[in-house]
Amino acid sequence: MKSALHTIAFLCLSAPAFASGVPDALAAEDFFPFDAKQAEIGQLLFYDKILSGNRNISCGTCHHHDHHGTDGLSLGIGEGGQGVGPKRTAGQGTDRIRKRIPRNAPALWNLGHRDIGVLFHDGRLEVSDLYGNGFNSPAQEWLPQGLDHILAAQALLPMVAQFEMAGNPRENEIAGAIHDRIDAAWPILAKRVRTIPEYGAMFVSAFDHIQRPDQVSIVEVANALAAFIGREWQSYDAPFDAWLAGDMNALSPAQERGRELFFGKANCASCHSGPLFSDQAFHALGLPAFGPGRTRQWDPMPRDVGRVGESNRVEDTYRFRTPSLRNVALTAPYGHNGAYPTLETMVRHVLNPNSARTAWTPDLAHLPEAPWLEPIDFVIHQDHLEMARQAAALDIRPVALSDAEVADLVAFLHALTGSSAAGPRPLGRPDRVPSGLPVD
Repeated sequence: MKSALHTIAFLCLSAPAFASGVPDALAAEDFFPFDAKQAEIGQLLFYDKILSGNRNISCGTCHHHDHHGTDGLSLGIGEGGQGVGPKRTAGQGTDRIRKRIPRNAPALWNLGHRDIGVLFHDGRLEVSDLYGNGFNSPAQEWLPQGLDHILAAQALLPMVAQFEMAGNPRENEIAGAIHDRIDAAWPILAKRVRTIPEYGAMFVSAFDHIQRPDQVSIVEVANALAAFIGREWQSYDAPFDAWLAGDMNALSPAQERGRELFFGKANCASCHSGPLFSDQAFHALGLPAFGPGRTRQWDPMPRDVGRVGESNRVEDTYRFRTPSLRNVALTAPYGHNGAYPTLETMVRHVLNPNSARTAWTPDLAHLPEAPWLEPIDFVIHQDHLEMARQAAALDIRPVALSDAEVADLVAFLHALTGSSAAGPRPLGRPDRVPSGLPVD
């Protein structure tokens, strides 16, 4: 289907969408029907460093197939780093990173589902008519018209983020353009793409309204990326899906006990509800704090205040979006800042945040070595007043479980891993990209 998907079809989820309880099964019709030919372009663009300011990082660098759409790090290493996944380094010399990415790279699983109306850990991108372009985003009224899906809007933002893909001022034309206005860089990136003959021909073939390569704009680039992400990371063939379909033997005894705890005594489903195991809402879990934080203009402290940074509602302070638990066993580390390296440690935190925070140690964070950044890596963790504020802002109450019950809960979370999720995806990582740049 080549015609645009109308963003009006989405609902902005400002409150939990599902009641607690066993969810409905996932099915192919629950996802938007992204165009296959556009997805083929998106696959190449996803791994093509042509979309970064210095041509040295791609979307796939931090959301790699080898790591199930994530990077395996607590906080990402963006523009200037070297390598992929948990072995990625912070770079060296004048090219080394100037700042860690403040948050954990989110997983991409099932983001093409029809219920997805808000993205990013703080929800700073959501379906909305506030600016007349279909979305409430950091680009505000400068986000272009014609984006088919929230995934298309999301794809545009890392390209113009200094420490993710754009690069530093005076390094390249992209970094310079975004310091004039956020939308000034997108036409430059679109021209980079459409002037490559292979890309130009693919866009003409895949988009009905494109007759010549010079008609390709950043909108088509973003829609192609959305088509790839939306098709590539669909997953609904987990043992739990078989159980929902009526196979009462699909779960092991431990997983069945964990299922009963999840939807019962442990109260997990109060937030992790619905077929995606997320209420799409925001909750304060009091995770251990570290890293540069996502500072605001009038709040330069190296802390992350979460949803309030977008909503400006005091009650949203330290709240973060509930992640989907589909394929969660494949996407460690966990939390908005990757504070916990294993499912067990993350589960224990949610069961008793204050106890877990007290026991947490900095060595649990997977941060590639960067001696020039070490003075600020844990400075906020040592701020007792700030830690007290975060500890006081909790939306969950402790639940007492035995070690055996925790093990059963973890077993159930493994039952949410798709049978095909760890194997090859429909398109996968390309061996080459039309720009000729190296593929991570």
